[in-house]
Amino acid sequence: MRIALGLSYRGGAYLGWQSQPGGRTVQDQLEAALARFIGTSVRVACAGRTDAGVHALQQVVHFDSPVGRAPHSWVRGTNNFLPPDIAVRWARPVADAFHAQKSAVSRRYRYVLAQTKVRPALLHGLVGWTHQALDASAMKAAAKILLGTHDFSAFRASSCQSSSPVKTLHGIDIDRQGENWTFDFHASAFLHHMVRNIMGCLIVVGSGTQDNNWLHNVLRSCNRSLAAPTFMPDGLYFLGPQYPASFDLPDPDRGLPLLFA
Repeated sequence: MRIALGLSYRGGAYLGWQSQPGGRTVQDQLEAALARFIGTSVRVACAGRTDAGVHALQQVVHFDSPVGRAPHSWVRGTNNFLPPDIAVRWARPVADAFHAQKSAVSRRYRYVLAQTKVRPALLHGLVGWTHQALDASAMKAAAKILLGTHDFSAFRASSCQSSSPVKTLHGIDIDRQGENWTFDFHASAFLHHMVRNIMGCLIVVGSGTQDNNWLHNVLRSCNRSLAAPTFMPDGLYFLGPQYPASFDLPDPDRGLPLLFA
């Protein structure tokens, strides 16, 4: 029986999603919890791997289970063995054709940024931070340069394992409420560090250090060394993948915490 799970987690305590020796990853924690719940080991595949310090509001995974359980039992039983900063939100039996990564038609990320004179304390690890004044109009104009299908090599980490740097960026929506900014990214798929590298560039433009012509040249260059430094992971959230309606999986927007709505 193939099972899909939707889970959320705070990434600050973990070395990213992907399993590593030592077990300090989200995948390791989830697989250990599932093994304790059903009494045998399983391997899970995820919709999108997240880096150390990056959070998820709806990561989706699938695995093939040798035993059957009711959906609510998968949720409660697995959560019983997970640490408090990782939680399964829902469970669904799915067809064998479903694959958490390959069946996704697009993915979305949100970056939450605090623009304050002093670094945030209560939201430490949960938001990015800049003390620089940012120009919304300049950043929105810059974001339009990146929309569409491009070679995003200039925003790709050297360790990226994607087979192609060509991705389609459907949208970047930028909003501000007081001292808090949200940057919503929607794409067919993302390269390793792609959102954080774009964030670094948008902030450089928003602060007036560089202009749109610079960003245009960075994109065309396909040269990572010409772009801004990779921005901090703290404020980055994987909002989740989107799948064809035929799979009948829960909407990623359901149940978003008020802070991130």
